[in-house]
Amino acid sequence: MEGSTITLDGSIALVVEFFNYSVNSILFQRAVYPPEDFTVKKKYGLNILVTINDELQLYMKQVCSQLEAWLTPGKISKLVLVIKDKDTAEVVERWQFDIHVHDKSDQAGGMTMNTASKSTGDIYKEIQAIMRQITASVTFLPILEDKCTFNILVYADEDVQVPTTWEDSDPNLIAGGGEHVKLRSFDTSMHKIDALVAYRVMDDA
Repeated sequence: MEGSTITLDGSIALVVEFFNYSVNSILFQRAVYPPEDFTVKKKYGLNILVTINDELQLYMKQVCSQLEAWLTPGKISKLVLVIKDKDTAEVVERWQFDIHVHDKSDQAGGMTMNTASKSTGDIYKEIQAIMRQITASVTFLPILEDKCTFNILVYADEDVQVPTTWEDSDPNLIAGGGEHVKLRSFDTSMHKIDALVAYRVMDDA
């Protein structure tokens, strides 16, 4: 598969897969869930931590299924993983993934047979670089000393069909704006994903 090109459906699958693995990695690295809730899986040429927590697995499966349904017609512009203090609900981190569609007209028309010239091997190398950054984020992000929880936000077009299990939300921004660190991006030739993490800055006092 290293030299193969991908279809639009294949590009969507790569984006959804990346989001799933990146969320799992972030939840582990930021200790939102305990280490015993994760196991190692080989992906993108790396050892990726994925959850074995049944409840979290089911949640992520449902999220990814819905993301695929919304990405197919090109209805999503941004995915955000929000980490909050469990007691105060204050937003402490905000992992943002912007989705740029190179030719949205093809998606709107359902033309899923077009292929891109970029190989899956090249795309995996770009994703690998982002996953390495997520792993290395513990070197510059503040330690999360209190118990945290998380939400996933999806920025979608106004005319998107929304299941009853989803609800409107405010942007869950960090008070005062926080610090921002831009991460690497990856491009399937059909979708480009730009990544950014924003985090709360604690007062020295």
